[in-house]
Amino acid sequence: MQFLFTFFAILFSFNGMTAENIDGAWMNAEGDTHTVLLFSDGYFTMTKYTSAKFLESSGGMFSLEGNEIEVHEEFNTAVKELSTVSYPVSIGKDELTFGRSDQRFVRIDDGNNPLSGVWIISGRMRDGKVVPVQHTGARKTLKMLTGKRFQWFAIDPSTNSFSGTGGGTFTFKDGKYTENIEFFSRDSTRVGSSLLFEDHLEDGKWHHTGLSSKGATIYEIWEKAR
Repeated sequence: MQFLFTFFAILFSFNGMTAENIDGAWMNAEGDTHTVLLFSDGYFTMTKYTSAKFLESSGGMFSLEGNEIEVHEEFNTAVKELSTVSYPVSIGKDELTFGRSDQRFVRIDDGNNPLSGVWIISGRMRDGKVVPVQHTGARKTLKMLTGKRFQWFAIDPSTNSFSGTGGGTFTFKDGKYTENIEFFSRDSTRVGSSLLFEDHLEDGKWHHTGLSSKGATIYEIWEKAR
């Protein structure tokens, strides 16, 4: 009897969902339409796009309760008013079922990377000096990274104001950080391009140097937002 109790306790513990085992990136592909879910540092984004066009994106802080995920939206390009929304979710080893339509997502990565997390830009180098970035009101630019995926978004949660987003895959090794762009809401011609940066972590801050998508020299400093 004790053996059966222990067996079922172990079984249920493996079936239980936590923020840790949902962390990372998940993708659903239907033809040329891709929907990507990112979970990191208690933050969530959902983005839909094709190879030629950005379609929509939303995101915010999330929590898991049983088989429901609750998202406190901070941006949503598909609606006028932000809200707190709940989605049914179930997770296996490499597959996640999400939403009312039981859409199935395959795990892309497990969120394991030195840069994983949600970052906010805090400074820029100008004339050899680091100048703090002033965030007015609720406006902010965040960059979210999992194990292999990245997404940045410029938003104002107080008004559901959305200024833009872009994302795709990235690599980070030996101080070399490369972004491979798969969607860009402001300019779809950027899709397919790769950007190489010289990056490093110092005292918990992410120093990001190189050329922007427009060819301008940048030196940015990002800090964990959560």
